[in-house]
Amino acid sequence: MKRLRVLVLMHEDLVPPEQVDGHDLKSVEWRTEYDIVSTLKKLGHEVYPLGVKSELGVIHSAIEEWKPDIAFNLLEEFDGVAVYDQHVVSYLELLHLPYTGCNPRGLMLARDKALTKKVLSFHRIPFPEFIEVPQGRTVRRPKCLSFPLIVKSVTEEASRGISQASIVEDDDKLSERVAFIHNSVGSGALIERYIEGREFYVGIIGNGQLQVLPVWELILDKLPEDAKRIATERVKWSRKYQQKYGITSREADNLPEGKAEDIQDLAKQVYRALGLSGYARIDMRMADDGQLYVLPTHRSRRMKTSPIRRRKRTITTKNCSKNS
Repeated sequence: MKRLRVLVLMHEDLVPPEQVDGHDLKSVEWRTEYDIVSTLKKLGHEVYPLGVKSELGVIHSAIEEWKPDIAFNLLEEFDGVAVYDQHVVSYLELLHLPYTGCNPRGLMLARDKALTKKVLSFHRIPFPEFIEVPQGRTVRRPKCLSFPLIVKSVTEEASRGISQASIVEDDDKLSERVAFIHNSVGSGALIERYIEGREFYVGIIGNGQLQVLPVWELILDKLPEDAKRIATERVKWSRKYQQKYGITSREADNLPEGKAEDIQDLAKQVYRALGLSGYARIDMRMADDGQLYVLPTHRSRRMKTSPIRRRKRTITTKNCSKNS
């Protein structure tokens, strides 16, 4: 294997220390960053971990002075803005530096959940019916969008803003939750039909020829009886909560014959429909009748070490948006 000079781009506050003695490497915030840096070094590559916050100049200077062969991109935002991560990748392209992960167009499409659904609709890929409520607007629910519903941020990922209260059963709670997303999360709101069922994750690597990884499942069977089985912010980020309720992820088992292949094939369809590249993780749920629904929360910036890890006018909609 050729020895490469690898510039690892990461968030400024997630740069791992040079000495890790005394740290619990299974729970530190910079676990992913440490795993990647240490693994690259073990493979014989020369590694430069670079913390990035709000200045492109640090990237330009590192490239000019260190002359890397490739950038390993771990950034999920820039200057505190989640949707700006795609612009960093565009900057790498302008500097003609190869990079890991997804291309800018794929990042843009995958980041916007409503836009993702519209693309999936064209390709007849199944997803829950939805409407979008931009910031500054209130919602009038169309009759074709029946309860229960789940309310999410249109652009934020990592379950930001998602809790048990995100699932609503009436119009008053729906309006309250939309207002919460607008005011507390600071983004538009996505309202979609809640799918009761099992939640799966599928990793994909490649460009023209794709390698699909085994299907993994989020295990939530020890949650309180009255709790909905969804990946809330606390499910993903609270170690104490995960330990209390035995929350974990593992390779999916007890699937109907051929269902794992169906899930993997659907994941590949999503990957290609959105023009993704490098690698991504596709999320979906399977209803009790076996129907699969793609969840527009695709991770195409970085490979997580686990799905569980770590910010007035009225809109009137006559028709619910759904796949054909």
